[in-house]
Amino acid sequence: MNQSLNIHQSRMKAKRHPLVLTGIALAVSASLSNQAKAEEENLNTLLIEDTELASDANPYSEQGAPYKAKRMSDSKYTRDIAETPKTITVLTKDAIEESGKTDLESILSAQPGITLGTGEGGNSFGDRYIIRGYEARSDVYTDGLRELDIISRETFALEQVEISKGPSSTFGGRGTTGGAVNSVTKKPSYDEDFSIVSGTLGTDHKQRYTLDTNKVVSDEVAVRFNALYSEADVPNRAPAGTQHEGFLLSGVYEPNSDVAINADYYYFRADDKEDVGHALNRSTGSFNKYDYVGQNGLDFKNSEADIATVKISAYLSDDFRIENKSRYGETVNEYIVSMARGTGIRSFSGWQENEYIGNQTNFIWDTELFGKKNSIVTGVEYANEKTDTGSYTINQTNSFTLDPYNANNNLWEGSVTRNDATNSLKLQTLSAYIMDTITLSDTWEVHGGVRYDYFNYDADVLFRGNTGATNVEFNDGFLNGHLGVVFSPWEHGNVYGSWSTSSNINGGEVDAVSQCGYGGICLDSDGNYKNAEPEQSTNLELGTKWNLMDHKLLLTAAAFQITKDKVIEGGNDSYASGGSLNTGKNRVHGVEFGLSGNVTDNLSGQVGLALMKSKTLKSFDEDNVGRPKANFAERSFNGQLKYQFTPKFAVGAIATYSSEMLGGQPDAGTDPDTVVRTPSYVVYDVFALYEVSKNFDIQANVQNLTDKEYYTAIYRGGSIAYLGEGRSASVTAKYKF
Repeated sequence: MNQSLNIHQSRMKAKRHPLVLTGIALAVSASLSNQAKAEEENLNTLLIEDTELASDANPYSEQGAPYKAKRMSDSKYTRDIAETPKTITVLTKDAIEESGKTDLESILSAQPGITLGTGEGGNSFGDRYIIRGYEARSDVYTDGLRELDIISRETFALEQVEISKGPSSTFGGRGTTGGAVNSVTKKPSYDEDFSIVSGTLGTDHKQRYTLDTNKVVSDEVAVRFNALYSEADVPNRAPAGTQHEGFLLSGVYEPNSDVAINADYYYFRADDKEDVGHALNRSTGSFNKYDYVGQNGLDFKNSEADIATVKISAYLSDDFRIENKSRYGETVNEYIVSMARGTGIRSFSGWQENEYIGNQTNFIWDTELFGKKNSIVTGVEYANEKTDTGSYTINQTNSFTLDPYNANNNLWEGSVTRNDATNSLKLQTLSAYIMDTITLSDTWEVHGGVRYDYFNYDADVLFRGNTGATNVEFNDGFLNGHLGVVFSPWEHGNVYGSWSTSSNINGGEVDAVSQCGYGGICLDSDGNYKNAEPEQSTNLELGTKWNLMDHKLLLTAAAFQITKDKVIEGGNDSYASGGSLNTGKNRVHGVEFGLSGNVTDNLSGQVGLALMKSKTLKSFDEDNVGRPKANFAERSFNGQLKYQFTPKFAVGAIATYSSEMLGGQPDAGTDPDTVVRTPSYVVYDVFALYEVSKNFDIQANVQNLTDKEYYTAIYRGGSIAYLGEGRSASVTAKYKF
């Protein structure tokens, strides 16, 4: 297909689905020649016949293969996923909904190469991800802009979840050592007015209700409203449980075919009781299996989010467009979480308030330079992050001996005082980047880019042992890049090689603030602040991608190696004031395989397998050298398959496997002979779908079919082993009108 034809096809899709305005690279001017108008009319007929999407379908997925995403939502990715030289896993809306998982933490923890960290003294309780062995709790984005804080995250308003693997600072800025996670929200559609209501009832007092309604106000304006209310006990662990409510209100205004303005406001509240699971005996490695030990009247975990985003996209010419995203948000994370400790109870407490202002401007230019097709993306980004953290004082007036067989042993009496902020951080970032994808020939394509980030770090922090807050202020900057080559002599497949880097500053994990060893600001070995060099990570990857089954199935395989140098280590006091600056170095290497889409006309699925090894190469503590990383699964697998028995009835199954994991702090070697570890596990889920009528569907899910007892994460020194959820069942009815 020639370039002119692609231009008109892209603009037609953009008018039908304003979402696409943010993702396509070509556009036409407002004044078309008569010949071009006729060609557009012909294309319109073809689009209606061949590529029309249902109004509530995922616009990023491959038509007819809802488990396969065709492209990324972020316009910095100018090629389809199958043509992009890096490992990318995309969880589509259908795959998420049919899995029965409703929070981002449970969805991501099941993915190969991703594990969970625990909330503890060094960082907040909330969603904490580790990708390929490296912290990613600050590497979470929504619609291409960095998210705020560690909070509980829901899926009711998501179109898909995009996981990019390997250092990605040219795309995302600081951090992104193991990769990044981008959640894509639902946007208004011009196709039709519709409303979808769903209700879920299940075991453990589960109830969940959602609304997704779209209104076409005019040819230029459409609005969409997604709402949620849900509550449930943690299976077999009540009164631990969750209660979530929220909504996403979004609108689009398209005054002409060249300009689109999207705006949305996200509101979310979570009122949870955390279940930290079982206690670990650090001498024997055995688990003390208590019932839920959170104290009634004391324990809570609350999350709040209020986030507003505006995006403007404008075509300035046939081959040049600009997009600008602006976001303002506030989040709150506060908790008191209790755990078993010997025959008593220990409580963690903390609160964190965050404010975020961000702006990103991208210029996307598709042109020919020196006779070669170029897709150039250049842009600037500004972010201003403010974080205040503090704790609670807990005065308990009763005492008791913990009895693992007495469900009423967790009654608490006393008072709680919310303390003033002990740490306050303001982190400003200004970034500039340029990327280009060059088509050298029919078989060769080159991807490359560079980004420079400049930081201003200003914090008032209270270090352990200090009587007052210490001001820490410094400026820093670093340059990162990526380079990839795709060779595709075959009609449906390619091989690629890529190199990419990332960097992070001292104190780059803003939720940790003063907690050295968990990404917070570190002092030198003498207990004094000293500006450290940024940590540096490099990824090498060699892979292949194949579009099969008429492009309905994507097969991927990749070998990779991540090396992190100039690591800032926690020192002898692993999460407080002591630190050892730029003394560490470690490495993770492995292979990863993926499958997504339609295996046959009736069988579809998403399958992933990661096989990895980790090693500490340098450390201030020579005993760490040669040791593996903590919270790291060397083998992990997830497979979700669905078989369509009839046009109305389908069944599916999900298997999730993880090898054992050692406990320990991030980026520190862990003694492989330690008893602080979680055992390997396999968990099975099943689901069934039945279409009662064109507008009415029923879905049944059973999670953890065999009621397997397993652990998803382990506290740094042992003590806490997070217990995976037990067996549960639910039925969801969905009606569209």
